Parts: sequence; C-alpha cells; structure tokens
Amino acid sequence: MTPELMIKACSFYTGHLVKTHFCTWRDIAHTNENVVLAEKMNRAVTCYNFRLQKSVFHHWHSYMEDQKEKIKNMLLRIQQIIYCHKLTIILTKWRNTARHKSKKKEDELILKHELQLKKWKNRLILKRAAAEESNFPERSSSEVSLVDETLKCDISLLPERAILQIFFYLSLKDVIICGQVNHAWMLMTQLNSLWNAIDFSSVKNVIPDKYIVSTLQRWRLNVLRLNFRGCLLRPKTFRSVSHCRNLQELNVSDCPTFTDESMRHISEGCPGVLCLNLSNTTITNRTMRLLPRHFHNLQNLSLAYCRRFTDKGLQYLNLGNGCHKLIYLDLSGCTQISVQGFRYISNSCTGIMHLTINDMPTLTDNCVKALVEKCSRITSLVFTGAPHISDCTFRALSACKLRKIRFEGNKRVTDASFKFIDKNYPNLSHIYMADCKGITDSSLRSLSPLKQLTVLNLANCVRIGDMGLKQFLDGPASIKIRELNLSNCVRLSDASVMKLSERCPNLNYLSLRNCEHLTAQGIGYIVNIFSLVSIDLSGTDISNEGLNVLSRHKKLKELSVSECYRITDDGIQAFCKSSLILEHLDVSYCSQLSDMIIKALAIYCINLTSLSIAGCPKITDSAMEMLSAKCHYLHILDISGCVLLTDQILEDLQIGCKQLRILKMQYCTNISKKAAQRMSSKVQQQEYNTNDPPRWFGYDREGNPVTELDNITSSKGALELTVKKSTYSSEDQAA
Repeated sequence: MTPELMIKACSFYTGHLVKTHFCTWRDIAHTNENVVLAEKMNRAVTCYNFRLQKSVFHHWHSYMEDQKEKIKNMLLRIQQIIYCHKLTIILTKWRNTARHKSKKKEDELILKHELQLKKWKNRLILKRAAAEESNFPERSSSEVSLVDETLKCDISLLPERAILQIFFYLSLKDVIICGQVNHAWMLMTQLNSLWNAIDFSSVKNVIPDKYIVSTLQRWRLNVLRLNFRGCLLRPKTFRSVSHCRNLQELNVSDCPTFTDESMRHISEGCPGVLCLNLSNTTITNRTMRLLPRHFHNLQNLSLAYCRRFTDKGLQYLNLGNGCHKLIYLDLSGCTQISVQGFRYISNSCTGIMHLTINDMPTLTDNCVKALVEKCSRITSLVFTGAPHISDCTFRALSACKLRKIRFEGNKRVTDASFKFIDKNYPNLSHIYMADCKGITDSSLRSLSPLKQLTVLNLANCVRIGDMGLKQFLDGPASIKIRELNLSNCVRLSDASVMKLSERCPNLNYLSLRNCEHLTAQGIGYIVNIFSLVSIDLSGTDISNEGLNVLSRHKKLKELSVSECYRITDDGIQAFCKSSLILEHLDVSYCSQLSDMIIKALAIYCINLTSLSIAGCPKITDSAMEMLSAKCHYLHILDISGCVLLTDQILEDLQIGCKQLRILKMQYCTNISKKAAQRMSSKVQQQEYNTNDPPRWFGYDREGNPVTELDNITSSKGALELTVKKSTYSSEDQAA
C-alpha cells in the first residue's frame, strides 16, 4: 500500500466517521430543540391563558362593580323618590291646612269686620236718633261705646302708678274733661305727679289766661315743665310763672307777647331752670344779661330766630358765674351774629356739646373756627341752610370729638371733608349729608372704616352709585348701620340692594325713593333684610308683583309707595293680608287705587296710625266710614285731592278716630268750609281748601282724567306756594 492510498484511506475513514457522528449529533440536537420548543410553547400557552383569564376576570370584576354601583344609586334614587313623595304629601297636606287656616282666619276677620261695621252703623243710627230727641241729652260717643264697660271696670281702683301712666297719654284738655266725669275721676286728675308737666300749647286756642294763672297758682310746687309754645298770653300771665319755684323746663317759643320784662320776673322766681326755649321771641340783650345772673345751672338754651339781640348780648353770657354749664345751644336763624359773637360764645360756654345752627346764610368757616377755639367738647353739630360752609370747617372741627354731624344743601362740601372724617372722627354714629352735590363714591369709601356708624343720610346725593355703596358696605360700618337714606340716588340699582341684604343685618329703616333702576329682583333682596321695619319705595317702578314679593317680609310697620303708578288694588290688598302690624302707609298719587284698599286696611291693619291717600280720586265716603269704624288709632290722615269725599267723612272721623291729630284736606271740593271749621277744633293741625286739583294730579274736580298734562313738574313746584297760602288750620281760625 502506497502512502497516497493510505492517506486517501485515512481521509475517507475520517470523513466517514465524522459524517456518521455529526449526523447522529445533529439528529440528537434537533430532537432536544423540539422538546425545548414544545416546552416553551406549552409555557407560553399557559401564560397566555392565565393572562387572558386575568383580563377577563378584571373586566368582569369592573363590570360587577359598576353594576353594584348602579344598583346602589338606583336604590338611593328610589329612596329619594319615596322620601320626596312623602315630603310632597306632607307639604301638600301642610299647605292645604295652612291655606284652610289662613282662609278661616281671613273669613273670621271679614266676619268680624262686618259685625263691627254693622255695630258701628247701628251706633250711628242710635246716636243720631238720640240727638233728634229733645227730651234726652246727647251722649258722647265715648259714653255710648263704654256704657257697659264702665259698670264692670272702675279705673279709680287701679294703683296710682297705673292711673298716672294712663293719664300721661292724655292732653291737658282731655285731663280737664276727665275731671268733670264724677268725683272719683276728679280725684284721679288731681294727683300731684300728673301736674309735673303742663302743656298749654295743645289748648292755646280754647283756654283763657285766667285759667292758666289759677292752674299755675294751684300746682306751683309740683310744676317742673311748662310749655307755652305759640300761646298768645298777656304779660301778667307770664309773670305768674315766677310762682313755680321748682320749674326746670320752660318753653315760650313762638310767643309774640313774651318780652324782656316777662323774662325778668321768671328769672327772679325760677332760678333752677335747666332747659329754656326762647325761639322766635322778641328778647333783646336785656334777657341775655339775665341768663348768667340767675340761671346758674342752665344746660339747654334755644335762641333760634331771635334777631333782636346782638354780639354784645352774647358777651353778657360770661358775666357773673356765666353759662359754663351750658350743654345744648340753638342759634338757628340768628343772622345778626358775627365772627366776634361766636368768639364770645367760645369764651363763655366752653362746655357746649350739642350745637344747632340752621338757616344761617351768613355762617362762614371763620365763624366755626372762632367757635371751636375753646369749645372742644362738641359732639353733635347741625349746620343746615349754611351754604358758605366748606371743607375748611371740617379741618377746624378736627379738635372736637364729633359723634353726630348734619349738613344739608351745601355744594362746597366735597370728598376732601370725608377724608377728615375718616381720620379724625372714628366715633361718628350719625351722618346727615343730604343734598350735597359734591359727594361722590370716594366719600363712601372714606366712611367704610367707621365702626360706630348707625345712621347715614345721603338723600339727593346724585353722584353716588353702586360701586361707592359696595365699597362702603364692604367695610365694618355696615354691621351696625340701622338707618340708611338713599333717596334720589338715581344711579343705584338692584346690585346695591343685594349688597345691603348681605351686609346689613341690623338695618331698620331704608329709603330708596326715586331710585328708578330698582326692579322686582331688587324687591326680592329687600325681603332678605329681616330686621327691616320701614321702607320707602316712592317714585320707583314697583308693581303688584313687587308688592306680592314684599308681603313675604311680614315685619314691616311702615311702607311708602307714593307716585308708584303701576300699583293697583290687588297689590295693596295682597300686602295688607300679610302685614297685620302695619302702622304707616303712604299710597299718595296712586290714582288707580279705589275703596278696596281702604276695606283691606280696615280688615287687616287696624293698628294703622298714619295714612296718606292724597291724589286718589276714586276714594268715596263709604270707604272712609269703614276706616273710621276700625282704625281707632289713626293719628295722621292725608286725603288731599280725594274729590269724591263729602262732609260725612268728617262726622265719621270725629266719632271713630278720636286720636286724630293731623288732617290734610287740600283740594277736597265737596267738603264745606263749615264742616272743616268744626273739625279744626278736634285736631291739632289741619290743612284745607276747596280749590280745583292742580293739573299734575292728573284729574279734574270731578275725578275725571285730564287729557293734557303739560309742564307737570313746573306746575307742581309753582303750586306748592299756593298750597301753603291756602292752608287752613286751627291757629288761623283762632287768629
């Protein structure tokens, strides 16, 4: 064998061996890979199935949770529906019961009204029949109505304190009449404490000087307070006052016969006088010299409209012991006082705390500066009718601790004055700045920090808007505010009223007169001011809907909706039904109103004390008869322009409204002068004429609408003077 063959044989053997073993290895390796791959596939399938099951379970779990939540919500919804259904049933029954009770109460009130009205008419018939009988004297209406009660109750058996409290409500004339009933009543009217205060001004037209002298002579040791306001007395009568040695208060204002000589006698006999009112008298410097000499304890002094004393008279106040205890001083209308006169006051009366200077066109900043040089205790200041006062006055008053300040009709007072108020008068509680055209929203921003402010009057300040009022109410001043007058602030809207309802929890009196942007939504905000008792919405756009909303308040005692032409009988009736405590109502110049509102007042508002229906031409005698029969507490009544009323209503008022004090009957064409004269003796103040209603009333003397109403505003202003000149009062009759 050759080497080549050996090499070939070895190569062939080696190759064959390798091929054989490699194939075997390859087969074995391929078999292992398939097993591993199969195992991997099995594991992958198992993992996939697990994940699939997990995903399905997760979705199933979420679905079940959603279903449970839906079932739970459905159950809650069903429970709410059942609860609401129960509440609806309960509220429906409560509403029906409330309506039934309200209807029953209303029916009872109407029935009671009809019975009382029937009783009233029967009493009138009996009274008139008794008056026609010549054999029987006429009994007064008080005797007719109280004949049964007198037999059952004798007030003379009451304690003396209770008797005094009852008689304190009566005028001097009524006390005298009560003393003529019988012996027991005469003894009651002779209680010493009852004659501590005597008011002769209420009977100045019927009581003679002789009786005044005898009364003062009899009760000279008991008299503490005397009022002779407006009395036309003889000098001898005034001299009799000097017998009242314990006199403390004396009012002789508007007494044309009061002279220096009368003052001399009084000052010598009554040295203990504390309060002295000499307003509108003819006193001169002689009286001014007597004041410091005799009245050492004088605290209150009024010299208003006394124009015969001079600066020298004020200098006398520093003579002797002087008037250093003087606390209150009124110099209104004393235009003769110069800067030097105010300097004399400053030297003589350093303790003045309350100063009133009205109707003083000669008052300047220099006068105030001279006054406050030594009078640093002034806390109350009233300057109305002083057009020359400016911001300099506020700067001069910075030394005083003012609590009350009043300015009216001043165009020189600007926002700068209110910056002084914010910095120097932190304890201010009353601010009256009516008709000050220079005041803007910036002034209200300065007032917002005043924590003690309770009264704010910004009437006729036409530059004030919603933003300024909002800034004021955002401060601490809104918490204690009780009285807010925003009359004729025409830029205010519902936003201001909403802010008031949120920030003024103690507001009692609110005036939004002539705020023309106020709507029914704003009225809804007013209802949320729960402390409110008086609201003035005159001249606004309020309608019956607004009155229906306002009736939900139920605590209002005073309402003024004068010149609200959209109001009808339905709105007033709805309001009266819910306002049983109403005491004051002004619906003047609401020409659509008729007898129905008077009937509603007679049924629901029997505590009414003040009523104005001026400019309501549809009111008739039958309505006023109902008012007289039910509203026995009426004190003030204005029926001006009610052209359908006749003399009959005056007879009804004399019988039913015995507490009537002020009666206005302008333009009542069917009321005779003779009947008005008889009525004037029953009231304290009366205005009457038979002129045709002015054109701005909107109707003629028969109540028919006037077709042409040109220049209404100017006519109204021009006729105000005519109204004053034609005023008929009991004082005019006496003169």
